[in-house]
Amino acid sequence: MSVPNSVRARRIALGGLLAGTLVGCGIAPTGVIDAGEPAHGLKAPGKPAPDVQLYFLGPTGLRPASRPATAPVGPEEAINLLLKGPNTAEQQRGLTNVLPLLPGRVTADAQDGTVTVHLPVSAERLDTPSMSQLVCTAANASVPGGRSPADVLVTLVSENAKVGPMVCGGTNAFPFIRPSPSATPPG
Repeated sequence: MSVPNSVRARRIALGGLLAGTLVGCGIAPTGVIDAGEPAHGLKAPGKPAPDVQLYFLGPTGLRPASRPATAPVGPEEAINLLLKGPNTAEQQRGLTNVLPLLPGRVTADAQDGTVTVHLPVSAERLDTPSMSQLVCTAANASVPGGRSPADVLVTLVSENAKVGPMVCGGTNAFPFIRPSPSATPPG
């Protein structure tokens, strides 16, 4: 059986097109190219690099700022870094600190998924962004108990007031509401 000329012509054209594509790409083969030193500073898989998350106010609300750390940072140290304000890079991102100037030292006690922050000013007088900065920074620090930051309970305490417990819901602090036991239907 003979192949029609039009089919034969298409096969030849297709073969020529493929040969031209494979040969004529214009890239000449090269040898090994030295690209510099290998990557360094990477951590072993499964071991995240320690860092500290500080929460500052930005143009669109509360935003985290990650800073490198040499070891896990607890809530008190993280809050003290927060109180120093944003660094130059964070300021260039439009981040600011809205916490009032505090007349004394802030301390924090962390235990099994909870943090108590002791303030030198009335906890009730802090505005919502300030509370959110403190709660989210404390919850995202290294807290004993293995809870995720969203499950860490943070309470702000001053000489005459207590606010909380609260949780950091992304970029805002919210009151923690314990679920009530469900009623058992009769039956």
